[in-house]
Order: sequence, then structure tokens, then C-alpha cells
Amino acid sequence: MLQRRRRRAIRVICASICDSLAQPHIATLLARSREEEPELEIRVFELPFAQQLKGLHNDLLDIGFALSDAVSEGLVAEPVWTDPLSVIVPVRHPLLAHAEVPLDEALKFPLVLCHPDAGSGCHHQIQAVLQGASMPLKLVDQGTSLGVMLTLVGAGYGIGFAIASQVQTLNRPDITVRPLAGTPPMLSTYLLRRGAEPSEPMKRFLQRAREEFLPKGDEPAS
Repeated sequence: MLQRRRRRAIRVICASICDSLAQPHIATLLARSREEEPELEIRVFELPFAQQLKGLHNDLLDIGFALSDAVSEGLVAEPVWTDPLSVIVPVRHPLLAHAEVPLDEALKFPLVLCHPDAGSGCHHQIQAVLQGASMPLKLVDQGTSLGVMLTLVGAGYGIGFAIASQVQTLNRPDITVRPLAGTPPMLSTYLLRRGAEPSEPMKRFLQRAREEFLPKGDEPAS
């Protein structure tokens, strides 16, 4: 439960991760922070995107990780890494004949996608990719979370799209992940924070994030 903190009286960073954004990248960053600055406590919460924005505005959170950059005034969204979009199919599905699935072949099948209100931002990025395809979409259902979407795919309702590393952390036997053929579309993950001058512990955390994820020369100003 989020609680308002005494203003920087303790060395604590409150971080939020959007629903279902189970990312090895984030675990790597947290492990590095614990190793390099063990006296800095980092508290992690899983929240929908809208609650992340509210927590940042109300000074209940210091940072957030999400698949959306649609932040309101006073907040900043920095792209920190990208992941290729992959196809998620049930086991024993015809698309498994392809080691890499052409997008047009995938769109011949019914789709199960993330619901617009699921909160992580994945819907908007994936929808932008699919709207640019040459085939009409056969949308049959929308999951309110990644877990629900994968359950519907595993049950054979349709195929889905997601970041492979997110799905693989769940280790589900009822689904299979296939890369898209050619140059796959890339989904961006963003680090969210207030636009005001960050505290010294926050500056160090942001620097670690940039060193971990951004190509050299791409680091934005604090």
C-alpha cells in the first residue's frame, strides 16, 4: 500500500511496475542498485498505468516503468529499452510450422489482444503495429491483463502478440512464442518520473538505468 513519505528524510525510492510488465531488465537494474548502493531501499509496487501517473503526481512514487509514454503535464517519460514483438500461439497450432511467423500469416487467425483499459500501454503500441498491416483484424476477445490474454490463447480462442521475455518468465506449457519474420516491430518500455529536479539517490538510480539500457551517447539530461 502506498503511503506518503516524509520528504527525503529516509533514503527510499518507491518504484512501480505496470501490470504484467515482468521484465528481466528491471530485475537486472534492481540487483545492480542493491549491489552498488545497499543502503538505498527500493520499494517496488505493481500498479495499472493510471495509478502510476497518480502516484507520481502525488509524490507517492518516484519512478515507474510502463509501455506507454502518454504522461500528463509535470511528468517525463524516457524510453529505456525496446523489445521485439512476438506471436503467442496455442500448442499444436498451424503457425508453429513457421520458425518465424510472417505477420500477414498470423493475421489470418482470430486474435486475442490486450484490452485498452488493461493499463500497461501495450494495447496502444500493438494496435499501432496491427493497424498498419494489409489485412483486416479478426478480433475475438480482449484480455484485461497479460495473464488473462495468455489463458485465452492457451484455450484456443485465438493468437496473441506480446513481448517474448514477458511471456517466457511465466513458463506456461499451453502456449508457444514465435518471433515475427523479417524485421520485427519493436515495443518501447518507458521510465516515468516527475519533471522536477530529482534527488541525489534518484539521480544515481537514473544514471544506472541509462548505463544499463541506453546506447552510449543517447543518455538524456537529468
